[in-house]
Formats: sequence, structure tokens, C-alpha cells
Amino acid sequence: MEVILSILQTILIFVAAIFVLVLVHELGHFLAAKLFGMRVERFSIGFPPRLFGIKKGDTDYCISALPLGGYVKISGMVDESMDDSFTKSEPKDYEYRSKPVWQRMIVITAGVIFNMLLAYIIFAVITFSHGVNQIPAENIKGLYVPENSTAERVGFETGDRIVAVNNKEIEYIRRGQFFSMADITSSSLSFTVDRNGEMVTIRPPDDFLDHLARNPEFLELQNALPSKVGAVSDGSPAERAGLQPGDEIVAIDGEQVGFWLQMVDKIQTGGDEMVFTIQRDGEVMDVAIAPDPERRIIGIAIVDPHEFFGFETIRFGFLASLREGVSQAHDTLMGIINGFRQLLTGSISIRENLGGPVAIASVTADVTERGGALGFWSFTAFLSITLALMNILPIPMLDGGHLMFLIYEAVTRREPSIKVRMALQQIGFILLISLMIFVTFNDILRHVVN
Repeated sequence: MEVILSILQTILIFVAAIFVLVLVHELGHFLAAKLFGMRVERFSIGFPPRLFGIKKGDTDYCISALPLGGYVKISGMVDESMDDSFTKSEPKDYEYRSKPVWQRMIVITAGVIFNMLLAYIIFAVITFSHGVNQIPAENIKGLYVPENSTAERVGFETGDRIVAVNNKEIEYIRRGQFFSMADITSSSLSFTVDRNGEMVTIRPPDDFLDHLARNPEFLELQNALPSKVGAVSDGSPAERAGLQPGDEIVAIDGEQVGFWLQMVDKIQTGGDEMVFTIQRDGEVMDVAIAPDPERRIIGIAIVDPHEFFGFETIRFGFLASLREGVSQAHDTLMGIINGFRQLLTGSISIRENLGGPVAIASVTADVTERGGALGFWSFTAFLSITLALMNILPIPMLDGGHLMFLIYEAVTRREPSIKVRMALQQIGFILLISLMIFVTFNDILRHVVN
């Protein structure tokens, strides 16, 4: 029952995100068409068959069965419906084809523009309402690097302190992230770390993003948390052994530890009873603790990360929040573009890095579960930018394909023939359906393998 409820929750969250993205995208086309006096015959969320709706004026506002998109049908336009019956009559004033090229360009690109605006607004509202948490980089003294992790394969070692990414010095850790999306997807990615007082440059291998796709947990703030006791559970093995909040665990069975995750790893793989070396008020003592045999825990909690790292919450005014929203959206856009570039050049695996509906639904549910409404809207902004970028690609059936025809018309002063446009639309439709089938099966296979 829990599995079924979890699946239903994932589907509902995914559909909610897609609904918002499609509504905003199609609203852009709709408003631009209305602005220039074009007749909109249908405003549909979802693809046919039509489920229900209401007709107001010349427009049928409806919800359709397939939730993975939507469309605005404008009179006198060759679109996804492949309807070219209007070509048998003379152009009418309210038709798309009768308007100047520059107006049609605005209508075609309005969906992409609205998706970008949505991302700007989401990031700006989050910044304005919650501020931005940041930590002075100097407060991060080092990182724990688990064995066989992506970080270890890249070349990081336990104790490394990151001081620069792509030769840009890190002054603050913002939003709990050591690197931006644009940084991590850069083709010339490099990390500069302080390793025991020596500056070392780490250059990840060419397949770094493939490793990251398989194991998204790279280097996070939890890797820097100390092996220090924040709280002790009542009746736990730790309480029976006399551990107290503020104690620092410096060794387990004689092996030095300094980080929380490092300590957890040793407890998980240790014996039935282990010797913990504790540092308390300058004194060092050894205590024997037998972890819970089933869960392999001793009943202690981490220190408060905000207090330990010295979190600072920066508040922004309205205009500053807008600038921050644009900056964050731009960074996300560049990260996606960098990723696409590496996909197209074959630098990274398409199978490992290209996600479809299943992957998107899974990630949307995951970030919502971990981050609540904030996580949902942050990821929706990311998807909105991705949708904008995908739609502007010069592929027939997409907005970019229509824009390509309009650019041709503006340069040559003549429209491409209906036959050419219809043929290219059909080719584009086949390409998009093929891509959808591929990414969906790729998602399923990737989940089965993992």
C-alpha cells in the first residue's frame, strides 16, 4: 500500500510541475497572439484527446488527456495538428499568416520567453522570502571523501579544503553548494584544494559527469561536518556509555576520525563492540560502546550545522532579489547549455545523462520530499529553463523550428512552401516521438540496472 501511495504521490507532484510549466509556456503564445489580433481557436493543457473545457468567444479552453505538454491553436498557422485546410482560402486579418514576420516571431518565441520569466520570478521570490544562506569558505576546514566515491575517483582526499573552482577563489558557500551548475558542467573544470598546506589542482576525468549521473552525491556540506556529538538519545548505547553533547570522537578502535560521515562509516562496518576515543574539555578518554546490532547506530546526533559553520542569512530587497533571480537563472541556463554541448560532442554518455519523464518525475518527487515547497519550486524553475532551451532548438514541431521558417522568410522575402513545411513538421514529429520513446526506455533501464 505504501508503495502505491508513493507512486501516486510522485505522479501527482510531477503532473503539478508539468501543469505549471505548460500553462505558463502556452500562456505566452496565447497573450502574444491576442496582442497582435490573432484568433486563438484552442488553448489546451495536455495533448488530445480533449477531456473537458469551456468555450469562451473564439477560443476553446480545455484539458486534454496526455499531460506531457500542451498547445495553442492559432488560426492560419501550420502547427502540430497538421491542419492546412486554411491554405485553400485567402488570408484573413485575424490569421497568423497575415501578420508581419516580426509579430509572428514574437508569438513563436513568447512561450520560451515566458518560461524564462517564470524561472526568474521563482528564483527571485525564493530569494526575497527566504534570503540566501551562505557560509564563509574559511569556516570549512576540510572534507571527508568516502572510499570508491565520485570525489575519490576525481582525485579528492579526506582533509582537502576547496579554495577555488575553475581558478575562481571561493569566498562563500552559498545555498549549501560548493560549486554552481555552470562551474560543474564546464568543459575546463578544475578544483584547487589546500592539502596539508600545499595547493593542489585537481582536473576531473572526461567522464566526470557520467560518474556524477550515477552517483549524484559528490561533495556536500555534510562531508564537512565534524565527528562531534550534538545530542544523545535517551536509553541509547551512547548514553549508557556516558557520552555527552559536545564530546568529540577522535578515534574508533585506534583509527583516527575527524568527520561525521567518516565516523558513521566506521560504525557501520565495525565489530559488535568498539572502542571510542573521546575528547572532552581537553581530556581524552576511551569508552567501549556496542552499536545497535540491527541499525548499527549508537544514538547520537550531529551538531547544528548552522551554528557550527556560522551560517549567515543575507536578506535582499525587491530589486536586489530580481537581480539575484536573474543571476541564478543565468547560471542554471549556462549549466544546462554546457551539459547539452558535452552530450552533442560525445564528451559524456547520453545514456547516463539524458533523462526523460520517469527521471524527471522521480527527481521532482525527491526534491519535494527533501525540500518541501521550496524544493518543488526550485526544481520547477530548473525544468522551466530546460523546457525553454529545448523548445528553441531548430527542430520542426518545436518553437525553434517555426522560428527557423520565419528567419528564412525574413531573409529571402518569401515563405517556405506548405509542402516543405508539412514534410519537415512530420519529420520533426517522428524525431520527437523517437526521442521520447528512447529517453523513457532509457529511464526504465537505468532504474532497473540501478
